[in-house]
Amino acid sequence: MTDYVTVDDTETVLRDGTIKLHGPTGFEGMRKAGRLAAEILDAVAPLVQPGVTTASIDDVVRQMTLDAGAVPATLGYRGYAHSCCISINHVVCHGIPSDKTFKDGDIVNIDVTPLLDGWHGDSSRMYLVGDVPLKARRLVDVTYECLMIGIEQARPGARLGDIGAAIQAHAEKQRYGVVRDFCGHGLGRLFHDAPEVVHAARAGTGPELKPGMFFTIEPMINLGKPAVKILDDGWTAVTRDRSLSAQFEHSIGITEDGCEIFTTSPKGLHKPPYAA
Repeated sequence: MTDYVTVDDTETVLRDGTIKLHGPTGFEGMRKAGRLAAEILDAVAPLVQPGVTTASIDDVVRQMTLDAGAVPATLGYRGYAHSCCISINHVVCHGIPSDKTFKDGDIVNIDVTPLLDGWHGDSSRMYLVGDVPLKARRLVDVTYECLMIGIEQARPGARLGDIGAAIQAHAEKQRYGVVRDFCGHGLGRLFHDAPEVVHAARAGTGPELKPGMFFTIEPMINLGKPAVKILDDGWTAVTRDRSLSAQFEHSIGITEDGCEIFTTSPKGLHKPPYAA
């Protein structure tokens, strides 16, 4: 049985397995944090070019986050030493910034989570580096479509499984694999909270969506099979068959009549190619 609890958005909450239902204060906090996340992803778009290091992007993310009066939620999280995750080609998620440089033809996911005034704005986007092959561009396009199709299911009275079922159906229609090892999650005052938002599911299953719920939808879609493995660094997840992987992520809140996307791009840079 799913437990829901209406929370006081001015107080600290615990990760106790309950699904939190937030009020106007929470929505306002998430709008500000989400907008900052989106502004950061907008700002790095022109920087993702051949020869640029992933560490330099991480530096920009960290400085922009701090300049806005926020902190990167990933910095120090379970020992993670960077301000974002940067995942290239067959890296599914949690790629670690380093001296590695972008190469012509790469597809790249950048995932940021600024913590602003106690609220987490969590979002990721794909970027195309130089001349990207058509099959990789198509994967990126379909992954974005999966995200938005999932968001279309997010409304009061629906079930979490409706989101995963819609995403899975669209991806598998293209013969792509939907990653099962990672999922979306509740967030707000906490970085990761209930519920888990799986991206492959059966419609009509899972917790009911209620106004005030905050969570991410972040499908990871593989050009090949769904299976992934974790590298020895303990963070980097890659496709087992070395096929390309793509991901988009938004943070949303369930409203009385649908949902609100907190991490919409102010510049309209929702999916690549992004105009310079």
